[in-house]
Amino acid sequence: MGSCAAPSAKGDDKFITTDYLQQCQPVAAPKATADYLRYFCAADTTNKEQLKANEPKRLTLYKLTASLLRAYAAIANEMEEAGYTREESKAIAAEVDYFEKVRTEVKLASGDYIDLKMYEPAMRHLIDTYIGAHESEKLSAFDDLSLIQLIVERGPDAIKALPVGLSKDKGATAEAIENNLRKVIIDERPINPKYYDEMSDLLDSLIKERHDKALEYEEYLKKIVELTKIVVQPQAGGTYPSSMNAGGLRALYDNLGKNAEMASNVDKAVRNAKKDDWRGNRRKGMEVFNAIMDVLHNEDLAEQVFELVKNQAEY
Repeated sequence: MGSCAAPSAKGDDKFITTDYLQQCQPVAAPKATADYLRYFCAADTTNKEQLKANEPKRLTLYKLTASLLRAYAAIANEMEEAGYTREESKAIAAEVDYFEKVRTEVKLASGDYIDLKMYEPAMRHLIDTYIGAHESEKLSAFDDLSLIQLIVERGPDAIKALPVGLSKDKGATAEAIENNLRKVIIDERPINPKYYDEMSDLLDSLIKERHDKALEYEEYLKKIVELTKIVVQPQAGGTYPSSMNAGGLRALYDNLGKNAEMASNVDKAVRNAKKDDWRGNRRKGMEVFNAIMDVLHNEDLAEQVFELVKNQAEY
């Protein structure tokens, strides 16, 4: 990436507003891809709060970039008539292209890409029409998959689907994967706190190895791919008894001291006690809680397991 400067626009056609410049100004020099990721995603990928805390900054970036693209599209075919020289027009087009790439890289690196995809069709058309479709073929890999899902499917080859600014910078690539994986771990934690806390610790250890340069990049990629697969597919880790053959059972097993018999007994008790819409009904919910209590005989533990069960889609 280049600097976060912008050419001046003539008259009222200010393509890049003061707000936009202020939004980018705090990004550290030399304002390369990694610098944008650290400012808008996380300066420290071991920090479990930074990615979420920086979400408002990212949303503002996306909003301002969209405004910039729309403003440019409105005049792109009439630059000469608006008073711009050919050189000025090229410089402005390059700046718009630059900021669109910043936006795309931040979205992919933060895991926001899939979440915001439903709002993108009109913006994608503007980019392809007025900026250039050179990245469209690559980005189409993310039409239905997140970066994490792509890694599960393709392994290290998923990196090839990233925009050049990300894929050519090994540090930025690593941070993008770490941010995306952290987001998955945080989002999935309510389903199985014990398991995803362990996954978080493994991710922290791997990040530390990378920072300490204890791993070559290729070895790091291999390990982060392996970790990604067991985060997304816990059953792929091969550590569960064969009887723990469903997500709910595995969650109970992990959070009940890896006691398969107890997990199976709670699972059966919940399935026998639950009624339609039990989560939204106090009486029906108490029936489920009491069924759990009958198995565990420990109120504190029963309350924890009850909350765990409520987060399982299969119950």
